[in-house]
Parts: sequence; C-alpha cells; structure tokens
Amino acid sequence: MTESHLLSVAFFIYAASIVPYVLIFFKKTTRLGRPALLIVLTGLVFHTAALAVRWKLSGHAPMSNMYESLSFFSWALVAAYLLADIFLKASRLGFFVLLCNLAILIYAFSHDATIQPLMPALQSNWLLLHVSSCFLSYGAFAISFIASAIYLFPRPKKDLISEKLDEVMYKAILFGFPLLTFGVASGSIWANEAWGQYWSWDPKETWSLITWLIYALYLHLRLMKAWSGKKLAWVALIGFLSVIFTYIGVNYLLSGLHSYAR
Repeated sequence: MTESHLLSVAFFIYAASIVPYVLIFFKKTTRLGRPALLIVLTGLVFHTAALAVRWKLSGHAPMSNMYESLSFFSWALVAAYLLADIFLKASRLGFFVLLCNLAILIYAFSHDATIQPLMPALQSNWLLLHVSSCFLSYGAFAISFIASAIYLFPRPKKDLISEKLDEVMYKAILFGFPLLTFGVASGSIWANEAWGQYWSWDPKETWSLITWLIYALYLHLRLMKAWSGKKLAWVALIGFLSVIFTYIGVNYLLSGLHSYAR
C-alpha cells in the first residue's frame, strides 16, 4: 500500500473510533473503553506505517513541510492520547481528541503531498531530533488543552470528572514540557550549525520561547504556588493557543528563517 492509502485507512479507522467514544462521553459508560482504545491503536499502526513508507521513499524524516508535519502532529496527538488513556484513564477525552485529530488530518489533506527534495538548511540529523521532540510536546499539550476546555465548561461543582481533568492537564504538561525544552535547545544548536548563530529572534524562535515560558509559568504556579482549578486551566488553554500560533500562525503571518515550513 502507498503512503496515501495507509494514511486514508488510518483516517477512517480514527473516524470509526469516534462512535464508541460518543457513548463513553455522553452515556458515561466505561464498558467500551478497551474496544475503543484498540480501534485507535489500530489506526495508529496504519498511521505509523504511512509515515515509515514516506520516510523510506523520501530518504528523510517526514517532517519537512506542512503536509508532513501535520501528519506527524496527528500521530503525536493520538500517541499522547493513548498514553493518557492507559495511564490516567482518560477515555472520556477520546471523543474530543479524535475530532481534533480528524480536523488536523483533513487540514493536512488540503496541502500538497508531493515528496520534494530536502532544502539544504534541513539536511541535518537535527531535523528528526528537533522536530520530533517539539511535536511530541505539542501532542501532549493538545491533550492538556482539550482537558482544560472541558474543565472550563460549566458543570455541577461536585462532578468528579473535574478532578480527573485537572490531573490530565497537569501530567500532560509535565510530560510535554521537557520535550519542548529539548526541542528549543536542539533548535538553537541546529540554528548555529545552519545559520552561524544560536539565537536570532526569528519569529518562530521568539514564539517558541513565549510558549515555553507560558508552560513554565503553569508548572511554577502548580508546584510552587499550589494553584489548581480554573485559573490553571486558563493558563493551559492560553499555552496551547501559543503552540498553534507558533506552529501555524507564524508561518503565514510573520516572515522569517522558518518560512519554508508551509
């Protein structure tokens, strides 16, 4: 099967998995949790195969343009959700995660999927290390965003799901923050190799730093000031909005050294 066929199969499996997750969220049933998880895992297997085929055909990690990065972002989001569900029992987030994931893939399909030669600036082993760490952190932060959005939605004060959502927000950010830190640091090293300086205040660099600072603030408020609840949920939500602007907004609204990532 070709990369496009494998990714299409993954897309339809992800779409099918929404059905049990609808029942899990709205009917508050847990019996479908394991079957739903297995369906998503199957989709992830096909998605992984699609990335592997593209990697083999192109000769480089499939993260060099917007189409490839969106596909990898989708993969990272699903992987992060599976970890959250397995270790944090977060199956009630699945409906919203899968909806977001389908939206990401539909947006990816709107871009040119033709394999292009790798630009000279991207011909480095840092491509895999830097980009993968950033997008794995984005996947974790997306989980925290979905949890924070649901948390902020009005519900009875004694709803036990609030405590679970607060835990998911915190642990997703705790997982993603070191990855983002490595991503920013490795990007700086790569920039020095490619452009002769570690930091140039390029828009993508600047917004990456802003995103890092927001999540650092979240952890500081949580660990040092013992914040919790809605105040922290807003910080998590704002953090992910910064992620989206760093990832997509900068590419189209601000010109810089990273403008090739379209």
